Amino acid sequence: MQNIPNLKVKIFSDGADKAKMLEMYRKPFIKGLTTNPTLMKKAGIKDYKSFCLDILKEIKDKPLSFEVFSDDFHEIITQAREIASWGENVYVKIPIMNTKKEMCYQYVEKLVNENIKVNVTAIMTLDQVEKINKVLSKDVPSYVSIFAGRIADTGVDPVHIIRESINILKTNTQAEIIWASPRELLNIFQASEIGCHIITVTPDIINKMKLISYDLNEYSLDTVKMFYDDAVSAGYKI
Repeated sequence: MQNIPNLKVKIFSDGADKAKMLEMYRKPFIKGLTTNPTLMKKAGIKDYKSFCLDILKEIKDKPLSFEVFSDDFHEIITQAREIASWGENVYVKIPIMNTKKEMCYQYVEKLVNENIKVNVTAIMTLDQVEKINKVLSKDVPSYVSIFAGRIADTGVDPVHIIRESINILKTNTQAEIIWASPRELLNIFQASEIGCHIITVTPDIINKMKLISYDLNEYSLDTVKMFYDDAVSAGYKI
């Protein structure tokens, strides 16, 4: 863990398991937390509001992002206002579009004009970044979440997109780029190298940080031992 303070990127923990969220929150190098309805569903959460308020009783001094879940932008505005009222450290996650491909821009502008901190999520293109940048406030903190992992899943290198996005938002000191949906520990170092402000990371990836600077020869030996032990325990014969 000794290399963590040298990273330029802020690490946020992404998840919806309360125990793990609190475990991550207590780590000094974790600077914020995020979640979303999909993670909450996987965690078995039934009551959205109760869960969020319960987490906010414990986490008051690091930013927390909670997402709206309506598909109607007028209702999204209502949900966003309610979620924002839960705490000063709350950022409201607004999807870049709804399921009808209607874009969020004018509604995000309305929210930031009400001094609501937003986290615009599910962004994948530079065009989306350019258009959201035009409606963000230079007086209200905001996050722009670029789903780098999903971009990479399509065979496209997300590094260029994030680097250009940082350039697009450089005149707005209140807006920060999030490298979202990372797939591996290496992504933290990539995000730091290009000057990305934040990366959201699952506890599984965070737990791999113990491998930072681990001797690769020893890692080879560990891997060989794993293969051998598994073959022996399975009782394989040729």
